[in-house]
Amino acid sequence: MIAARFGLGGRRALVTGAGRGIGRGVAEALASAGASVTLCARSAADLDEVAAGIAAAGGTAETLVLDVTDAAGFAAALERRPAFDIFVNNAGTNRPKPLDEVTGEDFDAVIGLNLRAAVFTAQAVARGMVRAGKGGAIINMSSQMGHVGAANRTLYCASKWALEGFTKALAVELGPRNIRVNTICPTFIETPMTRPFFEDPAFRRQVLGKIKLGRLGQIEDVAAAAVFLASDAAAMMTGSALMLDGGWTAD
Repeated sequence: MIAARFGLGGRRALVTGAGRGIGRGVAEALASAGASVTLCARSAADLDEVAAGIAAAGGTAETLVLDVTDAAGFAAALERRPAFDIFVNNAGTNRPKPLDEVTGEDFDAVIGLNLRAAVFTAQAVARGMVRAGKGGAIINMSSQMGHVGAANRTLYCASKWALEGFTKALAVELGPRNIRVNTICPTFIETPMTRPFFEDPAFRRQVLGKIKLGRLGQIEDVAAAAVFLASDAAAMMTGSALMLDGGWTAD
């Protein structure tokens, strides 16, 4: 009975930033658990590749080519689709640099995607969930940097701390509708995009010195957490942050 609670059969899931990296891994994991997954990103080629892989593995996936910073376009696209049961609000970016080098364009890019787009995509998905009246699960992709600070990451930390507050408030608001809202808070995850940074021995030592488990996070770590939060196994969990930081924030 416990194992069955992790199944997602019959549920519709939407994942933003699904063309690569963490978003791709999460989409593949949700599909493997039985969900019918809608893959959203700007690159049609990336999405087609992910969808083909999911289909080859016996899953179900469709693509939605959109820029999530276009709030009106995103909302309009969802109006034409049945409500989703699961939303993984994953699209995000980072521009690490000292504060005295941060530009207005940097601010608009990081806050615009990590916070503004996250808020209005959640709004559009939640509207559909409320109309359908079946409840649901919204998973906002946050970070350990939504709980601690770090040099050269003022904008990123600001966006993720704000996302944590937004998540708690939305969980309170949507709880009576049986819509659960949580965050996943990874540490440094090894992806094709981040792997080159860890080729610098000093940076790798610095990061691993903060991760008590002594290893970098893997995409599978995040994907498994997303399946848990999307499933009935997390039926009593809302307004919470699921820390996948290897102990970074423990001290």
